[in-house]
Amino acid sequence: MHSPPNVHAFFDPDTWILTYLVWDPTSRDAVVIDPVLDFDALAVQTATTRVTEVGDFVEAQKLKLRWVLETHAHADHLSGSQVLKQRFGAGVAIGAAITAVQEVFRGIFGLGEDFPADGSQFDRLLHDGEVLEAGALAVRIIGTPGHTPACLSFLVGDALFTGDALFMPDYGTGRCDFRRGSAAELYDSIQRLYALPADTRAFVGHDYQPGERELRYQTTIGASRQGSVQLSADTEREDFIAFRSGRDQQLRPPRLLFQSIQVNIRAGSLPEPEASGRRYLKLPIGLFD
Repeated sequence: MHSPPNVHAFFDPDTWILTYLVWDPTSRDAVVIDPVLDFDALAVQTATTRVTEVGDFVEAQKLKLRWVLETHAHADHLSGSQVLKQRFGAGVAIGAAITAVQEVFRGIFGLGEDFPADGSQFDRLLHDGEVLEAGALAVRIIGTPGHTPACLSFLVGDALFTGDALFMPDYGTGRCDFRRGSAAELYDSIQRLYALPADTRAFVGHDYQPGERELRYQTTIGASRQGSVQLSADTEREDFIAFRSGRDQQLRPPRLLFQSIQVNIRAGSLPEPEASGRRYLKLPIGLFD
């Protein structure tokens, strides 16, 4: 692929997340990064409004969707990956360290040995440094743990997709207080991203619109290196760890934490129906006491 990839963003204001459709303008080969399945927590119902919008755009642009990529097992929204897999036949891929996340939450939710914590729910497990071929698209895999142990960033040509590692410069970075998260690891991960060329386009996983500003989701590595309010090129490792740890102690759990994780460690599939024919999501009481 010689031309820069085309990127189209879809914003979900309910979860502040960005879904990205990335494609080669010549071959029309495409990948989707971090699709959203709508979830009404009060009615306990799912809907496909957001992910259908993505799929309709794929068809309208006559793209060939090769892969659905997850930057990590999200804790704030349910993944819509299975909807796209069923519609287009695209595989679903995530970082190989998802097995560590599955093992942790298998215990928390009491899923038992019947739930395999080996990543087999996904079509491919991705490793740091490898290149995923998606037709004419080449997706370089960059391990960026810290927010979770399984976080990845994806580099496609000059376009970097940072997931929850690095946000817009006026917001900073992702939190690190989830199980197996690490502010020290996140600092090191972001240094890897900062080593990329300054003009690398960076597309963030969330935009929380600080100060109620307008939506922004694209910056550059140079701008983040120079101006990130939490972690710039001048920020010392110990200072960031102290700041991030203190900040995270003040944060509440995400609103859809338990619902999201149970679905996302299953590659976007809901739990299997029980004897009643209904599917159930568990809510562990007092986990944060």
